[in-house]
Amino acid sequence: MSTPIQELQQILLAKSIKTGHFVLASGKESDLYCDCRVTALDAIGANLIGQCGWELVQKQIMPLFPEVNSIGGMTMGADPISLAIGMYSAKEKTPMSVFTVRKEVKEHGRTKRIEGNFAAGQTIIVVDDVITTGGSTLKAIDAIEAEGGKVVAALVLVDREEGGREAIEARNIPVFPLFTRQSIFGSK
Repeated sequence: MSTPIQELQQILLAKSIKTGHFVLASGKESDLYCDCRVTALDAIGANLIGQCGWELVQKQIMPLFPEVNSIGGMTMGADPISLAIGMYSAKEKTPMSVFTVRKEVKEHGRTKRIEGNFAAGQTIIVVDDVITTGGSTLKAIDAIEAEGGKVVAALVLVDREEGGREAIEARNIPVFPLFTRQSIFGSK
């Protein structure tokens, strides 16, 4: 019988991770493509992300940052992951607040950049589906900090191990991946 993390890896491999030749959003070329939204928007995949992600938060992040009370990241990759983990946290006395960071400030209504259950002063886990260079995660961190949030950790579904973790950790924000290229394939 497989564990939840093994089941999640099987879904990622079947639905989201492709090998071949790809040009990434950063313009870099790679032999690995990760479209984690397909897994994160799958009912079983989302449930497993919530379960495994919440376990990671409880076992690895909260012992270091017990004041963590909020989770979110850049739309759209972080949205289903943050919500799934937030839903698992609802079993606790004080569940995590979940929010999303827009790519641009909303032009109408309340003209907000961060939507959902966000308030200045919260201690936050920033989320991303995949990190390559760390660019989108860093943009989310900048937006959260500009609005008064305190980012203490980054949780990612897949770390491609191409320098993104180091870029984020250079900002004194530790990265906690559910999977790395090495844990999926056994080597870089």
